[in-house]
Amino acid sequence: MYSDFWRISVLKRSGAYFLVSAIALLALMAADLVLGSASLSVRDLFTTDLGRDILLNFRIPKAVVALVCGVALAVCGLQMQTLFRNPLADPYILGVSSGAGLGVALYIMGTSLIGGGGSTVLNSLGSAGAALAGAALVTVLIMYVSNRVKGSLTLLIFGVMIGFIASALVNLLQYTSNAHSLKAYVLWTMGSFAALDWLKIGILCALVLVGLVLAVMNIKDLNAILPGDSYASSMGLDVKKIRMRILVSTTLLSGAVTAFCGPIGFLGIAVPHIARFIFRNADHRVLLPASALLGGCLTLLADTLSELPGTGSVIPINTVAALLGIPVILVILFRKGR
Repeated sequence: MYSDFWRISVLKRSGAYFLVSAIALLALMAADLVLGSASLSVRDLFTTDLGRDILLNFRIPKAVVALVCGVALAVCGLQMQTLFRNPLADPYILGVSSGAGLGVALYIMGTSLIGGGGSTVLNSLGSAGAALAGAALVTVLIMYVSNRVKGSLTLLIFGVMIGFIASALVNLLQYTSNAHSLKAYVLWTMGSFAALDWLKIGILCALVLVGLVLAVMNIKDLNAILPGDSYASSMGLDVKKIRMRILVSTTLLSGAVTAFCGPIGFLGIAVPHIARFIFRNADHRVLLPASALLGGCLTLLADTLSELPGTGSVIPINTVAALLGIPVILVILFRKGR
């Protein structure tokens, strides 16, 4: 009887937190739409041609991208932290982001070195296509290694090494690149939710949706491996297959965000911990939707803060994400130290 009462209490508390999070998400979405660097009042935004043009062609697409990226990064970070049982694991720990960055570097800086404009396919897809190609290559390598190693720690180390190799190659390209190409690549690394047309937004949403569906299908697996791989194996589960399914989901989520918006750091680490702190629950049936909601809230907040109202100036989204995410990471470190 006591256990039933406790379960009902937890469900009511979680329901209340979900309701508050949903309301906060709607409020932040509204704030992101009406606040911006352009000197326009809320009334002008809806009644003038300029205001409607800014709203429909810039702010709404940007807010949609911010929301989708926040959900993707948060869910990806949650799966990574559970898979590796590491509180500081983030969506890019396996080198997928580094592979995407290498693809963009080759597209922007590599083609300028050989005096060409790149292949017809890459020219049509742009940096996003190059990033997806780089992320896919790293994914294939990770899948190959995942089938041949037992522990998640070995896979983690392999991903970190892939990231170092990709970073070294990018540094070499930066050293030999011209100023114009170097500036273009640096701007990409700062991250942005803007400058995506509806076609690219549709591709981004499709990739993220597939990753989220796989993440929902992984909920039982995530709960099973939470105590450790040995425990999951003792229950008769195939840990390698579980790891593979989680890797596919996280690769789609992090690869899509990196390809279209650049490497957005820190949020994937911070949001799952915020969800655990607020909801006080380790069950992924609660944590996954909670992380998705809070991830959307945090990226919408970061997007709103990145634009200085009335100034025409925009702060790089990675800078704002770092300012929001780093304090959470520091708290985690101090709590672990105690």
